[in-house]
Amino acid sequence: MSKHHIADRLTTFGTSIFAEMTRLATERGAINLAQGFPDFDGPDHVKLAAAQAVQAGHGQYARMFGLPALNQAVAGWMKRQAGMTVDPDREVTVTAGCTEAIAATILGLVNPGDEVILFEPYYDSYRACVSMAGATPRFVTLRAPDFTFDADELRRAFTSRTKAILVNTPQNPTGRVFTREELSAIAELCIQHGVIALADEVYEKLVFEGDFARLATLPGMAERTVTMSSLGKTFSLTGWKIGWTVAPAELTAGVRAAHQFLTFAVSTPMQHAAVVALNSPQSYFDRLLSEYRRKRDFLGAALSRLGFQFRPPEGSYFIYADHTPISSKLGLGDDVAFCKAMIEKVSVAAIPPTAFYENKEEGKRLVRFAFCKKDETLRAAVERLSALASG
Repeated sequence: MSKHHIADRLTTFGTSIFAEMTRLATERGAINLAQGFPDFDGPDHVKLAAAQAVQAGHGQYARMFGLPALNQAVAGWMKRQAGMTVDPDREVTVTAGCTEAIAATILGLVNPGDEVILFEPYYDSYRACVSMAGATPRFVTLRAPDFTFDADELRRAFTSRTKAILVNTPQNPTGRVFTREELSAIAELCIQHGVIALADEVYEKLVFEGDFARLATLPGMAERTVTMSSLGKTFSLTGWKIGWTVAPAELTAGVRAAHQFLTFAVSTPMQHAAVVALNSPQSYFDRLLSEYRRKRDFLGAALSRLGFQFRPPEGSYFIYADHTPISSKLGLGDDVAFCKAMIEKVSVAAIPPTAFYENKEEGKRLVRFAFCKKDETLRAAVERLSALASG
């Protein structure tokens, strides 16, 4: 028997659901409301900065933990957005998107045998990174329709082996923005058990309702939190893969220990452009939020008319809906069957979310739609979905 096969710790993951649904969408020419990337480009002033950086000869390796100007820009961003004073050289690390930030943080700070608490549904890389670190995940479920967590269930998830908890707010895929009270409950348990918090805040500027609070700003959390974010969601430049972590120097040392052997450094010209992006005028962010609110409301109203049931997302650019009012009429079963039927029958792709759960039953009746698309894309998708809903 061949010894050349996938490592045991990764055999259960296979191809990501995002890649699989995008492949099916491409094969069928379907409208892709599955993978969370815009079908429009980022702002002109940021793209121009990237082109100028290329022409200026910024084509060699950047400093391992980030271009100095970008580290300073991230520190300035955190000061303006959260009132946090951050040392750009000791506490900021530039990564290949937030996905690498997650991997570097977990690999750099979590030991084999440690436990990491994940809220489910979760972004699929969380679970894989925990496995790659040789750690054990423990799950706390966000249950429909409100997608809040049970305080007692969260409390029971903390044990003597807990090293970290990963918190994503605004949350993908549910669209929840955790309340300050929820974050305070998490913070209290972290402090009580000596646990570090990993805060994925990539949708930080896409908050429609609720009071967005950063975990690192809560009492006692600055010294135990790694905040992770990226350029991709806020500036519609997911392919640039520019992300970062912000953490106290002791935690940053672990992040960098892994980062230097994962990517070492990331795209130099794009880092130059990221400096310009993070210093964009407030009018850009106001316009971005207004446009996404309009897209959310348009797609949400249409899905509601068609029979989908959901809680309007407070943040992110996803609608997380119960498909059973439609799928039951069509004789379809779970989320995977429903999503495949959408592609085959009306050429619209969405994400079946059981890939985001350890408890698969929780996700079978749900489907995730991305509304980070052009208006004409959303209109065409609604027209096609209408044909499915009508049978």
